[in-house]
Amino acid sequence: MSSNTVRGARARARIEVTAAIKEEARRQLASEGAAKLSLRAVARELGMVSSALYRYFPSRDDLLTALIIDAYDSLGESAEAAHTAVEGAEPLERWIAVGEAVRAWALAHPHEYALIYGSPVPGYSAPQSTVPAAARVGRLLIGVVRDARRENRLDVPLLTDDLVPEAVRMATDLAPDLPPGAVTALVAAWAQLYGLVGFELFGQFHRVVEEREPFFRYAVTRLAREVGLR
Repeated sequence: MSSNTVRGARARARIEVTAAIKEEARRQLASEGAAKLSLRAVARELGMVSSALYRYFPSRDDLLTALIIDAYDSLGESAEAAHTAVEGAEPLERWIAVGEAVRAWALAHPHEYALIYGSPVPGYSAPQSTVPAAARVGRLLIGVVRDARRENRLDVPLLTDDLVPEAVRMATDLAPDLPPGAVTALVAAWAQLYGLVGFELFGQFHRVVEEREPFFRYAVTRLAREVGLR
């Protein structure tokens, strides 16, 4: 057997074991919550010794980071697929498609949504490596607003004087080609989008909103109007 064949077999085995570790960790997230995630418990359920699992994930935080990146990427892929499905449509329709994809993903993956948008995990601080995956939905929404401006379908929201410096800073960091008023409204809408989804997912709409799907579409359309999409 050649050395290349041996290395290939080892690489495949590592991929398979890594996937099994993540799958068991997700099961524990669903049953115990992120705060109680334990490498020892994961190893025990997989029939591994803890020292073997540490070769894949040196700490609980490393495993959490991998799960968080996977969740953000899965959400981002769903939103991107929904956006691609309406490619060429007017910006408002594309905005709604992205919002509805976020909601659908969250309802299908409630524990992973809670991991990335729920309560912070005690003792854990997400590293910079999570940012690119976390930004995928935001980049889509920025793209929608950017296209709307290019097509003359964007009414830039007004800003109060006290907000202008912060609005300029946000625009410089996030989308320097867009007006600060549009970027500020976009950030507000982005936060409210996840708030809407979280309210539904975590039971805050119980006995308040019964027809959740049309209500969500109404709300996400309102957010688009507040950003200035025509």
